[in-house]
Amino acid sequence: MQNTLVDKTFRDSNGNIVLAQMPNLPLIVWIVTSLLSLIFTTGKINTVLEVVANGSLFTWAWLELFQGVNYFRRALGLAVLIGLIASKIISYNGLTN
Repeated sequence: MQNTLVDKTFRDSNGNIVLAQMPNLPLIVWIVTSLLSLIFTTGKINTVLEVVANGSLFTWAWLELFQGVNYFRRALGLAVLIGLIASKIISYNGLTN
């Protein structure tokens, strides 16, 4: 197998094309806590759910960025990490203005 940029971008170490994988624990926690925060929309429980959701999504993005199986998964982790940080900056600026 050739080691081209396309191969490095989309193939894992076994030569399989990997775009999506089964969710790992941080992603499952993010999904569950995000759904629960839609049910519990106010109060301390909502605050805890949002903190756990953001923390688990950050963890997932960090793991993908540094341990992703290919360049695509690492770029996906970087994009989610940047998006998460940007959304927090924007929401914080909206609260302070």
